[in-house]
Amino acid sequence: MKKLGFGLMRLPEADGKIDIEELKKMVDTFMAEGFTYFDTAWMYCGFQSECAVKEALVDRYPRDSFTLADKLHGSFFSTREGRDEIFNEQLRKTGVSYFDYYLLHDIGEGHYKQYTDLDCFTWLQEKKAQGLVRHIGFSYHDNAELLDKVLTEHPEFEFVQLQLNYLDWDSEGVQSRKCYEVCVKHGKPVVVMEPVKGGTLAKVPADVEKTFKDYAPHMSVPSWAIRFAASHENVFMVLSGMSNMQQMQDNISYMKDFKPLTEEEKQIVHKAVDQINATIAIACTACSYCTDGCPMNIPIPRYFSLYNIDLKESEEKGWNPQGEYYGRLTQVYGAADQCIGCGQCESVCPQHLPIIKHLGEVAEYFKDKM
Repeated sequence: MKKLGFGLMRLPEADGKIDIEELKKMVDTFMAEGFTYFDTAWMYCGFQSECAVKEALVDRYPRDSFTLADKLHGSFFSTREGRDEIFNEQLRKTGVSYFDYYLLHDIGEGHYKQYTDLDCFTWLQEKKAQGLVRHIGFSYHDNAELLDKVLTEHPEFEFVQLQLNYLDWDSEGVQSRKCYEVCVKHGKPVVVMEPVKGGTLAKVPADVEKTFKDYAPHMSVPSWAIRFAASHENVFMVLSGMSNMQQMQDNISYMKDFKPLTEEEKQIVHKAVDQINATIAIACTACSYCTDGCPMNIPIPRYFSLYNIDLKESEEKGWNPQGEYYGRLTQVYGAADQCIGCGQCESVCPQHLPIIKHLGEVAEYFKDKM
């Protein structure tokens, strides 16, 4: 398969509803150019994405001509019976008799326990044995240590869907690189989500855009983000949420005959990251000197990283994952608002940051985002 997948979380709209006729044109363009991977989920587009898939894709193309991925999300069921209720409804809504790829959606500390308690791992293997699912995997928004635990305990998974982009690559909060390396260690291929961070990396600061355009005037700003993700050897698919034909045609232009980033282009991306990070709100270098002696076990650099990243998100994007990452960290570590102001962290910070003040800002910022 070509490495570009059609992410069906953000679709063209007209009068507040999915524009099915425009979506059909986009599906036709995508398929005509040799791309076949479509990714949907139960709650996408106000629970209407799966129905749109049926109308724009499934009812119009032979089943063996496209690849469809769907997901089971723990927020929408609480019993073993609920697993099948949702799965059967997904088959009905999409109009298919099987899914090529099926994922346990958003595994993290909380959902991992739920999926374990409700035996979703055995359940998913049974769906595969029944021919209702071809390949089983999961999407992931949490730290690399837990990912290693999940893949060690469940080697039956065939792939992992990760948030991966050049801004999150070395983030202590998101840990894209570390999670990618865990997948490589376990021999699990990666599907990339959020390669452009929901549009954030399509609207970069002016100096970053100039860096890209000076090198390749004909290449779009988003192309650097998608090619960065696709250039990793263990990545087999990069999902892009294309909400209009212009975005799709741009993506197709450089992904139809995909060429990985050259070494020179990688250096340009590194420069772009430095330029973006130079404008961050909290200038933490993630040295972690502050965490060893923290009496409340607060992962200070991780919280600062998530805060900095979230402030860079595009206002039009809507949902951002950083609040979810923050909430999950607070299940294992002390929350930012649990700081007792002892000053131990500030006494050892090489950057001389007002850490106590910043933790207060982080706590207030993420209060309503979890």
